[in-house]
Amino acid sequence: MEPYPHDSSADPHDDPRPRSSPARMLLAGITLALFAAMLVAEALGSAGLEETSLFYVGIPALIAVTVVLTARPKNAVGVALATTTVGLALAGPLLDEGVVCLLIAAPLFYGVAALVGLLAQAARGGGHRALVAAPLLALIALEGVGGVNLIPRHDNAGTTVTIGAAPARVEAALAAPPEFGPYEAPFLRALPFPKPVRATGSGLSVGDARLIAFTPRRSLGLGSTPTPRSMELRVVESTSTADAGRVVFDVTADSTLARWLDLRRAVVTWSASAGGTEMTWRLEYARTFDPSWYFGPVQHHAVADAAGYLAETFADTAEAE
Repeated sequence: MEPYPHDSSADPHDDPRPRSSPARMLLAGITLALFAAMLVAEALGSAGLEETSLFYVGIPALIAVTVVLTARPKNAVGVALATTTVGLALAGPLLDEGVVCLLIAAPLFYGVAALVGLLAQAARGGGHRALVAAPLLALIALEGVGGVNLIPRHDNAGTTVTIGAAPARVEAALAAPPEFGPYEAPFLRALPFPKPVRATGSGLSVGDARLIAFTPRRSLGLGSTPTPRSMELRVVESTSTADAGRVVFDVTADSTLARWLDLRRAVVTWSASAGGTEMTWRLEYARTFDPSWYFGPVQHHAVADAAGYLAETFADTAEAE
């Protein structure tokens, strides 16, 4: 039998066999990266490690490494950032994460993805010195696992305001349920933080309590319904004179900030000054998210803004009396 004659005029582009193309490889790499990130996120959540650096540093690093090694794009950083963007867009409905957490963590995700993309691209091009950074990145990703912390978890933040009212009026304002207004701090206004809407309870004697209701939680999960959230505080220390005073509120229950930070107590002091009364609000808390070098300053700033909001709220009440 004669061999099948070769048709030299056949167009090689008419070959019906599937061909691998950069576009297909890129799509496969992105899909694999997102699938791997989803599996790791589920595993970390099941192990109670969703607030550690392993989650917030490890996942964007995994996305960048996976897409670079599988798709081998020319612009590794750009593809890593684009894949991270898709992952963040899907994280809300799939992982049931709040918008606040996503927005606050987004710069960290993008920064890690860009860094790993640069290192992976440099290593792929023969720059083996880039691999020296890999152990350092691994150490950073382990913060929060097994109690490892670079910065202490316990912290406090506060603010001091001068009120054009006598100390007695400031004390009376602190003893009454506050009237909450809108946030003024740009950080609190820019992100959808829960807002206090009303408070019940009064008095500054030891044992007196406050129950503060906040705007309900509106999860991004499909089919979810708003759930109420509140915070309960109780007076554990109280001293006052005609010119000064100090009150300490312990947080006894919290369904509002518990996933964001562990708020422990609020310490309020006031004393007579040349302008009327000087009042200081200081909030004590424990950081619950890692890495500490990122979430530490972010949470400190947010708590300082919250203390300022409380100080201004009671200052307005005292000056209005």
